[in-house]
Amino acid sequence: MSGIYIHIPFCKQACHYCDFHFSTSMKKKNEMVLALAKEIQLRKEEFKNEIVETIYFGGGTPSILTIYDLQLLIDEVYKHYNVAENPEITVEANPDDLSSELSFRGTRNLFEELKAIGVNRLSIGIQSFFEDDLKMMNRAHNAIEAQNCLEEATKYFDNISLDLIYGIPGMSNEKWIQNIETALSFGIPHISSYALTVEPKTALHSFILKGIISAPEDEVAQEHFEILVEKLEEAGFIHYELSNFGKENYFSKNNSSYWLGKKYIGIGPSAHSYDGEKRGWNVSNNTKYIKSIQEGKLPLETETLSKTDRYNEYVMTGLRTIWGISLDRIQTEFGQTYLDYLNQQSAKYIEDHLLFVNENVLRTTRKGKFLSDGIASDLFLLNLE
Repeated sequence: MSGIYIHIPFCKQACHYCDFHFSTSMKKKNEMVLALAKEIQLRKEEFKNEIVETIYFGGGTPSILTIYDLQLLIDEVYKHYNVAENPEITVEANPDDLSSELSFRGTRNLFEELKAIGVNRLSIGIQSFFEDDLKMMNRAHNAIEAQNCLEEATKYFDNISLDLIYGIPGMSNEKWIQNIETALSFGIPHISSYALTVEPKTALHSFILKGIISAPEDEVAQEHFEILVEKLEEAGFIHYELSNFGKENYFSKNNSSYWLGKKYIGIGPSAHSYDGEKRGWNVSNNTKYIKSIQEGKLPLETETLSKTDRYNEYVMTGLRTIWGISLDRIQTEFGQTYLDYLNQQSAKYIEDHLLFVNENVLRTTRKGKFLSDGIASDLFLLNLE
């Protein structure tokens, strides 16, 4: 099984913390949609023998597209690929695009139209239910729209994920708990939650340097993370990946395929692809992307991953998930030298109760989860080839 990711590089406005590739100008939107459709066609040979299990619209802001744009792109996938009988089709959406005043078009509302074209999962970028947080992050929606869109969405969709951000400067534990409890009150079966990070060249980075906003504190983020884990596990969620929590049967199939090393094609500017041996990425420039696709050329760079690259990637993704790192797989796929190195490097973390081994699988303990990326980097190899 494989997946197709489609990057929609447009947003109404720039969130202060975001460093993803997007444009706030819609001038090239129609050209972009046609270019995305053409890239889908151009890359069909890459998945000649694959079954597409997931189609994921990410961004940027995919909900900025019309129903007709989304339908065109979904139809193009069905036309050129072998699609599973009931694929997971996800659209990332912002609350302001799902608000009631924008929903009604003719006799069907927006949610009914999304379902009619095959979309069966929504990922909604709530981030916070508090007005001051949303303004600080420069989100396009407000707190009322955040709640209204969930009230509407849950009437039509069962499979919904929402995003929340923790570690926001000035956010108390009580306020963070209110965010979690508000999310749970809607019966949402999946929550993705991330610590606010300060990326170079973002507005947030500039504001912190100028002293306009306080820098996020690691201790606060860790405390919020621990509260999040406790609250969601109490509510019946499974913490299946560092930043992702899902009820039984509601894990993101798209994201899980990345972590489990399945093949995927990334369509659109800046989108990444992976076939098990090579990683590729499209140019991060809308104009160059459109021009190249119009000329029938893929604006794609690729690199062949070495055995050490693949080992490091497996260690990173494995430690972030409930599936862990199979020591049997390390030995079979990478060899005894890699296994010996992993055992040697992980010993101190096992002793400190941050990692443990069960049924020959290395996993993080509850205490070690928040530190998993740092631990993984210490288990990496520079080169053994």
